[in-house]
Amino acid sequence: MNLRRILTSFLVPLSSFLYAEAPRVVPEILDSIPHERSHFTQGLFFDGNDLIETTGLYGKSGLYRRTLDGKIIDSTKLSERYFGEGSIAVGDDIFYLTWKSKKAFIYNRKPFSKKGEFYIPTEGWGLTYWKNALLMSNGSSELLQISLGGFVVVGVIPVTDGGRPLKLLNELEIVGDTLYANVWQTSVIAVISLPSGKVVRYLDFSRKVMELQRKHSDIDVLNGIAYDGKNFWITGKNWPYIYKLK
Repeated sequence: MNLRRILTSFLVPLSSFLYAEAPRVVPEILDSIPHERSHFTQGLFFDGNDLIETTGLYGKSGLYRRTLDGKIIDSTKLSERYFGEGSIAVGDDIFYLTWKSKKAFIYNRKPFSKKGEFYIPTEGWGLTYWKNALLMSNGSSELLQISLGGFVVVGVIPVTDGGRPLKLLNELEIVGDTLYANVWQTSVIAVISLPSGKVVRYLDFSRKVMELQRKHSDIDVLNGIAYDGKNFWITGKNWPYIYKLK
């Protein structure tokens, strides 16, 4: 992303949250596990007891299967011309977005092997699966529903807080009809009710982010949400830890 876009992005979340109506909640952190500092986290989800992570940056984008003790047991890399983004597993497949290439890749779930690709109509940011369709964010306030059959957009869900659009939706995790979304360049996760798209609360990690930044000045933003069936796990781009939440 260019400098102008980065600088502008700081202004958009601030102006959005100036009018935010949904309450903020500070989650309790139960535990932490090591995270690879070289991983520019774009997607994170559980597959059984394993964590699946996709990473970004040109020349560094990849797909990883890792245990909770940090052992990487499967991995594959994207071509250097692609900037990897979010991902999700459905059935035997893992779908892996790219940022600006208007393309997503399909991998065999276990072991990783590339099976195909398909067109996406916008930038790709975050990805999850809900109501028999892929649910994709693209940095706007709209979520695209993409069919698995023909990979076409079959619906659009606008996300709002107090009637105002919430932009810069990034990595996604779904639990039932509740969507959890990182808001890029902020320290919050929006909790969104589907299908209405209304934000019901924010999970506020600003204290933890500031604590990490004091110790690790080179880390990037909060990004990465996974649910193990009981607890959430969150991390960020180039963070040293993945945190388990109550």
